[in-house]
Amino acid sequence: MSSHDVCVTKQPSELDHQVKHSDLLDHLVRAGMVTYGLVHVLLGWLAIQLVIGDRSESASPQGALHELATKPLGRTLVWAVAVGMLLLVGWRLLEAVVGDPHEDGLGKARARAQALLEAVVFGALGVAAVRVALGSGGSGNPDSTTAKVMALPAGSWLVAAVGVGVVVSGLVLVWIGWTERFAEHLEPEGTLGYSGAAYLLAGQIGHIAKGVSLGLIGGLLTHAGITRDPDDSAGLDQALQKVLQQPFGVVLIAIVAAGFLCYGFFCFARARHLDR
Repeated sequence: MSSHDVCVTKQPSELDHQVKHSDLLDHLVRAGMVTYGLVHVLLGWLAIQLVIGDRSESASPQGALHELATKPLGRTLVWAVAVGMLLLVGWRLLEAVVGDPHEDGLGKARARAQALLEAVVFGALGVAAVRVALGSGGSGNPDSTTAKVMALPAGSWLVAAVGVGVVVSGLVLVWIGWTERFAEHLEPEGTLGYSGAAYLLAGQIGHIAKGVSLGLIGGLLTHAGITRDPDDSAGLDQALQKVLQQPFGVVLIAIVAAGFLCYGFFCFARARHLDR
């Protein structure tokens, strides 16, 4: 083997080491996790407002950012969320390129796909934050968006497929929460003692509640695609509004609100005890 081949084969492992042991990257990811947690705390608060009777609140990421922008220094905080999401996008894209050094084959491919998906989620939230910070971010109308997609050839099938994908994502989050797979993102000391138990409980409740919320949205999207009725689609706030109309709806929304608060708390814990 030539010296050139040796350099080529060593390069990926050196890059893996630099990425996994970068203190600067750790600090940037922690900052992003704090802002991500802040968004979920706001989501929980807005869901609580729905429970106590303020039906005008928009319990969606965009609604949460709009609510934050109205507070003192709120627009500055929204910009901080935008920057934080950009940092998380860069981190997950880097992880997608490098892959998990402890995995190979199918495991590494799964890790890359998950990193890319999370980069898309963080990117969408970051774009929404920038729009809100610039004053151009409307709350959005999922019905009109769904209607536009349905107008395309095989659009209703596409909407239904997206809905199924969202449901699957929700089920995965529920599974992660139930099995406590999220604990692998915390340093070992972050899972010990009373504080560790609190982190794990918050992570479990938060992941399950967030998964249930995604399941609601995905279910409505799937139904809209099957019935070819865009009015049946909904974002998170509209989905919660529909749940409120059901028996024990207030109780269900209260559980979702607590779940978002717990997820936000877990993000803060992950920022403190980050294990990439």
